Amino acid sequence: MKKRTIGSSNLLVSELGLGCMSLPTELEAARSVLDEAVNHGINYFDTADLYDKGTNEELVGKVLKEKRQDLIIATKAGNKWVSGEESWTWDPSKAHIMDAVKQSLRRLQLDYIDLYQLHGGTMEDDAEETIEAFETLKKEGIIREYGISSIRPTVIDRFLSTSNAVSVMMQYNLLDRRPEEYFSMIVEKGASVVTRGTLAKGLLTHESMVRVKKANGFVSYPQSELQQTVQALSKETNDLQAYALAFVLKEPAVASALIGSRTQAQLRESLTAYDTQIDPHILKKLVNITKQHQYEQHRL
Repeated sequence: MKKRTIGSSNLLVSELGLGCMSLPTELEAARSVLDEAVNHGINYFDTADLYDKGTNEELVGKVLKEKRQDLIIATKAGNKWVSGEESWTWDPSKAHIMDAVKQSLRRLQLDYIDLYQLHGGTMEDDAEETIEAFETLKKEGIIREYGISSIRPTVIDRFLSTSNAVSVMMQYNLLDRRPEEYFSMIVEKGASVVTRGTLAKGLLTHESMVRVKKANGFVSYPQSELQQTVQALSKETNDLQAYALAFVLKEPAVASALIGSRTQAQLRESLTAYDTQIDPHILKKLVNITKQHQYEQHRL
């Protein structure tokens, strides 16, 4: 497994990272996936305090604590569960972040977090206060680096321009190429992209034709156009998953592509796809089939 550096940091992460949101909630089932990832060279694990109301962080902590020194653990904050309800509110305040990090450290059984991310953001936020919280945590050694998870260019630009953030998590894949417009801006500000939705909810796997029939469109593709596009992609290769991973990793701005796996079998499919030799000419054909849409809102 090759590694890349996140932005201007010293964080060296595997090209494939495990997005832990998809992990099963039963300990041993989660352990089988996490152990499989470690055993195949994945060193980057991404979770959030929001996932399963903190249970996801607890599972990651229990399984990975003994391997901690060899791993990059990332989590997120900014969303706060409403007590007694199945909903949450947005709170990027310094007070909340300073408290949230303590809870995440406890659940993860860590002394520090490698990459702490703001889990969203709006232009109405007091960005200066939020960044002050992250800078304080970094100076205190509670976090090594920080970043933001957002698909709002205005929010991303302001956050990067006024902070020492090193990462931006964005949905990016063959069917959602909107981030490409802003890759140069992100790199110029000393940050890297971490991709989520890398396989487009399974639309870019061997289950593509099954998944597309159940999908009600995807991002800027209405249902009919999505089906036509996925069919066209599938005609060019019988290993769409390998090309989907190669597509995001061909971008120098991308430090790591997150994959989600509920089972060892799903994880192995991604690992096999990652190791598969791809034909650059076919990859170019696939790129030409898809459209480079742009974000319609929150533009710079």
